[in-house]
Amino acid sequence: MNPRNLDDFLLLLHDEFSIDLRERGAGTYLADVPEWDSVLLLQLVTVLEEETGRRLPVRPLFEARTFEQIYALVKEQG
Repeated sequence: MNPRNLDDFLLLLHDEFSIDLRERGAGTYLADVPEWDSVLLLQLVTVLEEETGRRLPVRPLFEARTFEQIYALVKEQG
């Protein structure tokens, strides 16, 4: 599923990583999600690259602090 909008992105997080942000929202800080770590971020980058057909710059994604920031960076690359 190519995340065309924020809802698609949140659904992808849920489907691929069992991270449910429906109540907390995309503005949730990565540090506030216990299961989130750098390995999951790299897995997310891989999934997003496969879904979008584009290479994503990893450094800005590592600097993101919220899921909404990750989504914005992905959209910038599109």
